[in-house]
Order: sequence, then structure tokens, then C-alpha cells
Amino acid sequence: MDQTDLAMLLLLQNEGRLSVVDLAKRIHLSPPATHARLRRLEAEQTIRYAAIVDRQRVGFDLLCFVHVSLQTHQPEQVERIRRLLSQMPEILECHHITGKHDYLLKVAVRNRAELEQFLVQRLTPVPGIGRLETSLALSEVKATTALPLD
Repeated sequence: MDQTDLAMLLLLQNEGRLSVVDLAKRIHLSPPATHARLRRLEAEQTIRYAAIVDRQRVGFDLLCFVHVSLQTHQPEQVERIRRLLSQMPEILECHHITGKHDYLLKVAVRNRAELEQFLVQRLTPVPGIGRLETSLALSEVKATTALPLD
């Protein structure tokens, strides 16, 4: 990855719908060379595409962070828990963390009733989960997918 690749990534993070021609102009490269670099970055999965949906505009008003502590750390049990967590659509992100807890989940739900249902009926019954600690986000101060590449 060279400076031209980084320049492309920096632009695409903030303007993901740039055409190859516009991108080529901005990085001072020919469109065919830009297209080839773009395809390589896509093939390597350095770049993946998704629409970023405003969760509140589609009714997901509650953003929560759930700290999960496991009862035991047996490899088979940990793998089963990870698999189950990754299948829950309410969980936007799941991070294995250091410190007092084992996992940090970023969860989006429509309201308190959905949060209760998620915690009580879906998360708590997972075998091996010992303790949950949930925090509600009062406001989002910053949310971005852009990495500080420059």
C-alpha cells in the first residue's frame, strides 16, 4: 500500500460514491490506473461497501452498550458464545476486551421494551454468560467509520 492507495482510501471513506473519473482527478492519476488500484483494494478486501443507515430515522432509538462477563473460559464454550452473539441482529458490534468484562456489545433496539426482550429473552439465556452490565447512550457525540489515514 503506497501513498496513492492511502489518498484513495481517505477520499472514499468520506465520499464513497465518487466515480472512478472523479477519484482519478482528485488523486492525479489516470482513470484506468485508478480503476485497477480500486479493484485491487476491493479484491484484497481493504475496501468493502455498505450503505450507512441512520438508525434513528428507521426507528432504532436506543443505542446501548452491554458488557458481558463469561462464567468460564473453556474454548468450546467461548466459541459457542461468539457464534451465538454474531447471529443476533440487534448486536451491531461485538468486541472481545480486556479488563473486568470479557465482551463489549454495541446494541441497537427500537425502545425499552425491545431492550428488555433482548436482554431477558435472548442474551441472558445464553449458556455460559455470567453477568451483563448495560449502559444506554444518551447522545452520540461522534460516530464515524473513517480511519485517520492521513
